[in-house]
Amino acid sequence: MPFSNSPGGSAWTTPAWNWNRGPLGKVDGSGGSVEAPWSGSKANGSRDPYGRDEDLAKLEIAVLALTFALAVLGNVFVLLALHHTPRKKASRMHLFILHLSLADLAVAFFQILPQLCWEVTHRFHGPDGLCRVVKHLQVFGMFASAYMLVVMTADRYIAVCHPLKTLQQPSKRSRCMIVAAWALSFLLSVPQYFIFSLSEVESGSQVYDCWAHFIKPWGARAYITWMTGSILVAPVLILAICYGFICYHIWSNVRDKTRRQKRERAPPREGALRKGLLFTPHVSSVKSISRAKIRTVKMTFVIVSAYIVCWAPFFSVQMRSVWDDHASWQGRCYDQINY
Repeated sequence: MPFSNSPGGSAWTTPAWNWNRGPLGKVDGSGGSVEAPWSGSKANGSRDPYGRDEDLAKLEIAVLALTFALAVLGNVFVLLALHHTPRKKASRMHLFILHLSLADLAVAFFQILPQLCWEVTHRFHGPDGLCRVVKHLQVFGMFASAYMLVVMTADRYIAVCHPLKTLQQPSKRSRCMIVAAWALSFLLSVPQYFIFSLSEVESGSQVYDCWAHFIKPWGARAYITWMTGSILVAPVLILAICYGFICYHIWSNVRDKTRRQKRERAPPREGALRKGLLFTPHVSSVKSISRAKIRTVKMTFVIVSAYIVCWAPFFSVQMRSVWDDHASWQGRCYDQINY
């Protein structure tokens, strides 16, 4: 984890969790605190111990603005498409996609937008309560997006591997799963309220910021490890397991149908012909299931790979920043990776 000496001399900083502006801020080794993505207000005549590279800030503003615009436009188009879908053609998947888009919009407005505001103002201008609310909502969006994908995958697993259960109030079960995902996301982000507060970034500087306070030396490591496990590791494992069972179920179905088709093509017995026990091979059905199998395998690869590719670099940097005491990266380099 990259440690760099702060202007105060004895303090050390670490840009974990996109420490300079991400959901968990920046650790201050002297007090066990973490600078949040919103930087603190600056009183008249005060000195700011933490400067920034203005050219890099402009680049970050451009990247964040583009990301925010793409996230909003993309998900708004999805919502419009769902709105124009005839009610008769609507399915449970439409409901899950609706809430997945809403969760992604929560990421856009509660995480990306605050980061964009931070880059524009450079320092946080707001009361302690706003600091805590912003930090809670930033992580809430991350949890909601991840867990909505998980419950949607779980619903597909039930539909494919346990089709009879879909006949037992499927709409009610789907709504319960969605409500559980939102509620769990909200509860798991509540610790942000107690970790963050408006604090002076350095004694006597009169510069206040939204900082987190961890118990040294294990507090930051425990929290970052927990967040990595709950947002990246656990969802990826669930996705992989569910889609693995789905692929295996479809493959087994295709295998059984193929064997049955071969038996039907075998030379018929005279008694079987008289009793009319033979059926015409359903070649089209087998081909259809084979295509479904291929689509499921491809979808599995795309979903799991995309999730890992999008989240793994971010969490890898954050885990290294709290566990590797000899990391030599500078904070601004971490910003580039995390964006």
